[in-house]
Amino acid sequence: MKHKIIIAGLALATFFTACQELGDDYLEAPAQSTLDESVIFSTPGLAKGAIDAIKVPFGETNSYRGRFIPFYGMNTDAEWYNNSQSVTAQSDLATYDARIDNIQMNTNDNAWASMYGGIERANIAVKGLRQYGNPLPGTEMGQLLGEALTLRAIYYADLMKAWGDVPYRFEPINNETLYLPKTNRDIIYKQLIADLGEASNLVAWPNESSETSTVERVNKAFVKGLRARLALAASGFQQYPDGIRRSNDPDLSVAKMYALALSEARSVIQSGKAQLNATFEGFWKNVNQDYIAAGGESLWEIPFAEGRGRVLYSFAVKNQSPNQFQANGTGPGGTAGPLPTVFYDYDEKDTRRDVTCVPYRWGTAVSGIAKQELVALNTWYFGKYRYEWMKRRVTAASDDGINKVYMRYAEVLLIAAETANELEGFGAAAPYLKEIRKRAFAAADQATKVDAYVNALSSKEAMFDAIVKEHKFEFTGEMERKQALIRWNLLKAKLDESKTKMTNLRDRANEYIDVPATLYYKYVKDVANESKYAGQDNTTILLIYGLNRGESTNPGADYTAFTWNNLNDAKINSVYKTGANPDNRQFWPIWLYFISNSNGKLVNDYGYPNQ
Repeated sequence: MKHKIIIAGLALATFFTACQELGDDYLEAPAQSTLDESVIFSTPGLAKGAIDAIKVPFGETNSYRGRFIPFYGMNTDAEWYNNSQSVTAQSDLATYDARIDNIQMNTNDNAWASMYGGIERANIAVKGLRQYGNPLPGTEMGQLLGEALTLRAIYYADLMKAWGDVPYRFEPINNETLYLPKTNRDIIYKQLIADLGEASNLVAWPNESSETSTVERVNKAFVKGLRARLALAASGFQQYPDGIRRSNDPDLSVAKMYALALSEARSVIQSGKAQLNATFEGFWKNVNQDYIAAGGESLWEIPFAEGRGRVLYSFAVKNQSPNQFQANGTGPGGTAGPLPTVFYDYDEKDTRRDVTCVPYRWGTAVSGIAKQELVALNTWYFGKYRYEWMKRRVTAASDDGINKVYMRYAEVLLIAAETANELEGFGAAAPYLKEIRKRAFAAADQATKVDAYVNALSSKEAMFDAIVKEHKFEFTGEMERKQALIRWNLLKAKLDESKTKMTNLRDRANEYIDVPATLYYKYVKDVANESKYAGQDNTTILLIYGLNRGESTNPGADYTAFTWNNLNDAKINSVYKTGANPDNRQFWPIWLYFISNSNGKLVNDYGYPNQ
């Protein structure tokens, strides 16, 4: 059964006062704890509650739950906000046109504030455990210190991913540190990388102890994977106040950071403590079914209780109304989806394609039962998130309780491939890329689609390009693509390429000349003759012909034709706002509320105003 970790720390939440860069009404010296810290952080049960309390901000209404997870990561060459062409506060966040007074974000309890709230809780826990807990490797207190360090790193990693340079807070607040200016992110990255190095020596491998038996607790495989991810981000291209470049800090050079990332990735791979799920679809079914056992593909997940979190509510295949699968509000899912071209970027035999890209929604229910129905070419849904895969029925108004997968083993393999290619050559990268692709293709296709495909990559440049593509095939819908494109210095180039590709798809020109403009569908009638659908309801499931290239012949009178286009210039160009430059808007602005209540310490860069 899924643990209710996200609310487990509420009883201890009063131990902490968090500076959230808010203002005089909130920024006060830390209150005296209800229990003395010497008692809390020397008592394992109480200390664990303090660590659980660090996670509480993940589930706060305007934090990760309702703001950061639904909006960070849009728009890329893989995914976009499905109403990007509209003029709303939500679309502005996605289309590189965020304003400092954005009504979704410009509140005193928003993601920026909640992240610093989590950091303050972590700071208090780190200090307390060091002072009173004797946190040695292999001990429960050591595990807890490692978790506190890692959770703090998660909050900081996401702050820098969204805002670039941010204030440096690694000690509990005092009267002298109520207001702080921004710090060069290089300094913060170095601190996080050091912290995670310490944490990796404190926490256990998955299933090595009772504390690491689920993916809702921090384990060594995740810490090492996160450290590798941050090493790549720190050494990669990104927008600094003086332009787009790599770090000037020699400690964050490509040579040093790629070597660190490769070492950490190989450590995870060689440990045998994590592994790819047998099938791509099987992994995502597990996620939707609240499967949280450690030791598989998922390395760590943001834990949500059953009545909290909006992963499916935001990203699932669209449901027009409550139906046989859910009663999660009036029409949940579908706020974002793959770009229309992504389906055609995949090889037709790639089993990830139909899991990732869904061209239908669940229509309005009749007598409680909904059927699948086709949607226009300009609107696709993420098939990784599906109410129909859940084992429980969601009845909350806007929360579903599905965890957010924060990192999985597939990313470790791609990190190993990318860094090995850079440092040791394309031959050293090949085994890692092959392992990813082997899971994606049936055994009969692997000689061609895995071995021959990878063996043909005979240069560093060819291998890198293949890794960039594979990242898209593997992670579309997980909102990991944006930071990757930024660190590769490919953000605007790939967005512009996507505009061109969508125009060609609309016109059925160039690489899309063989994509049908008409789909044909029927509801599955004879389950016995449609083995793909065996065991499924035969009155609600669509059988679609015409999605694949070259499928242009009417398959028969029992099919209904569906004109499939509706991809116009407004939709195509909305991948980023007209007149915007994504490379100059890699980060969101610091919201006006926090600027105004920072005692003059916080200012915006990147051309954003301060008032």
